[in-house]
Amino acid sequence: MKTTGTPTGKSNLWTAERRGPTVGVVLLVTLLAFENMGVSTAMPRMVADLGGNDLYAWPFLAFLAASVVATVLSGRLSDLRGPRPSLLVGPALFLVGLLVAGAARDMGLLLAGRVLQGLGGGAQVVAIYVLIALVYPERDRPAVFGLLASAWVVPSLVGPALAGWLTEVLSWRWVFLGLAPFVLVGVLLLVPVLRELPPHTPDRNTRRGLPAAALGAGVGVAALSWAAQHPRGLNLLVGAVGLVVLAPALRVLLPKGTLTARPGLPMTILARGLLAGSFFAVEAFIPLTLTAVHGYSAIAAGIPLTLSALGWSAAAWWQSRKPDVPREKFVRWGFALSAAGICGVTLIAPPWGPAWATPLLWAVGGAGMGVAMSSLSVLTLAASSDVDRGFNSSALQISDMLGSALLVGLGGVLVTAVASATAPTAAVVPFDLLMAGLAVLGAVLAGRLRPATLDD
Repeated sequence: MKTTGTPTGKSNLWTAERRGPTVGVVLLVTLLAFENMGVSTAMPRMVADLGGNDLYAWPFLAFLAASVVATVLSGRLSDLRGPRPSLLVGPALFLVGLLVAGAARDMGLLLAGRVLQGLGGGAQVVAIYVLIALVYPERDRPAVFGLLASAWVVPSLVGPALAGWLTEVLSWRWVFLGLAPFVLVGVLLLVPVLRELPPHTPDRNTRRGLPAAALGAGVGVAALSWAAQHPRGLNLLVGAVGLVVLAPALRVLLPKGTLTARPGLPMTILARGLLAGSFFAVEAFIPLTLTAVHGYSAIAAGIPLTLSALGWSAAAWWQSRKPDVPREKFVRWGFALSAAGICGVTLIAPPWGPAWATPLLWAVGGAGMGVAMSSLSVLTLAASSDVDRGFNSSALQISDMLGSALLVGLGGVLVTAVASATAPTAAVVPFDLLMAGLAVLGAVLAGRLRPATLDD
């Protein structure tokens, strides 16, 4: 299969040889998005039917921890064997997890299904990045990542409503079982291109301690997420223990120099964590602010999140049409737009704030994510070679998940310490300003995202 191409004025995602992989990867990402949105909606009914109300958070944590571990191991496997094994085993695990969760008769089986889904989801996301690098020339990659960003839009718009309808009219089990046939379709679409991948050059570098670091990262991120969801008492100690476990793991899982913003690839990985963490941390408290401070209904409080998803998709599509613009410039613009959106929604935290403007303000923040997230993915692949694409793609995902878990947890601690869920303004205002500051910092540090080379 031809894996490189001569630059042209337009992307070539839909040529005869690329149509299959394009549809396949978009379908797999769309299914992951539907599963994410649907499970959140159906979870209250699931745990009630299975008698697991005391374990409400565990299906989410089981998926998250398994996903982190699989992300790391899939990256290593992709560097050793190429993306083919992960793109066959990952969807298979995800499919089995859907069937196990859909047939669960107790919380133990539901948790087992969620672990399998997390393993499958984490494995295939990293392998998809490696596959993109092999199948699409660098000029076409902004369009691919823009398309993957758009794959989240339909699930964001209709996923919760569809999952609610299935739960009420049929059964929550169909939230899992209904996706299973489509996973098979996605894999079948990828089989031809997987067969024709060029021979892989295995990574001869021995990366010591990866399995232990992967386990440590899974436990650490899950502990931080637990503390973020229950920011009080001993749970804060759990979060602190998670940080202690994470520290040595990150030295293994991230490129050297990431935490000190070394120019090139390390800065690219760090930027992903700053961007995702600051944005999702603020977004986590927008519905709370609108309902607790301004008396919005749950449905109305979710509208800004929908507008943000649309802004994200539109901006991702726009940047994909500009292959000649340096990706570093898009990252800086993305941080700036995100900072503007965060500063804007800070104004709605007080009771006198213009709550009506929240959807438009947060659409600006979403646009920043759409411009920058795809560009960071492109920069990561450009800075990678055949033998380290898996490791670098894994590091990108770990930075994303860790930044979000850490900063959402910080917001939860502030709400508990200086305010309350019924009156969060005193915590939300300084927290949002802090997140805006991180976004501005990201825009400043974007100057360190020099054009990536294999030496970065």
